[in-house]
Amino acid sequence: MLRGGSEPMRLWRGLVFAAICVAIFVPSGPVLQAQQEQPESHRKLVNKVVPAYPSLAQRMGISGSVKIEAVVSPNGTVKSAGILGGHPVLAQAGVDAARRCRWESAGHETREVMIFNFHPE
Repeated sequence: MLRGGSEPMRLWRGLVFAAICVAIFVPSGPVLQAQQEQPESHRKLVNKVVPAYPSLAQRMGISGSVKIEAVVSPNGTVKSAGILGGHPVLAQAGVDAARRCRWESAGHETREVMIFNFHPE
């Protein structure tokens, strides 16, 4: 009888624990909204670098696009670059090209999204 009475209690504790975890680790509406509204600019690109087509991708006949987000400093140089999407074999070549690109100067740091297309010849 004791075991039968403790099952609902264990289930209840598990549900309470899950609810607490969700409340702690899932951001609330305004926080999530603020993360999505990070400034994305469209500064004029002064020097766009064509990415090197990876030899592995050439041998495998891989084609596609890579989407890169670059954090551009006020002087127009890339501070950091990250992969937003694309084939993993092509991604690093896109990041390398984005880091060598230059934008016009601005009064503040901006985020720029670039898409590089790769097609075997």
